[in-house]
Amino acid sequence: MTQGWKVTVIVLAAVGIASTPLVWLLNGPGAGQLVGASVQAAVGAAALAWALLQRPTVDGPEDAAIDTGEAKRGGNTGVKRPGGRGKGSAKAKKTGDATGNKANSGIDYSS
Repeated sequence: MTQGWKVTVIVLAAVGIASTPLVWLLNGPGAGQLVGASVQAAVGAAALAWALLQRPTVDGPEDAAIDTGEAKRGGNTGVKRPGGRGKGSAKAKKTGDATGNKANSGIDYSS
């Protein structure tokens, strides 16, 4: 679940827990209204608990360059993200040597 959806579910759950049950309870509810308020509060609490227990998802790719060879004369043995595009994580471990102009053996965010 993305962070935006998680916040949305939490806010809606909080509103569901507090809004209608509060209005009904302040106006002297009948038996049906009391049951409805209790069910609505329980559903809101369940939605809140569910949203809080969700792990965040990563938007975009997870790129990795591990144990790469040598980059020569402008070559690339790592991760290339032109213009800094991409939202996911990028890792470069134990990359080879980069020799020459514009060679890259790590993470390249240039255009």
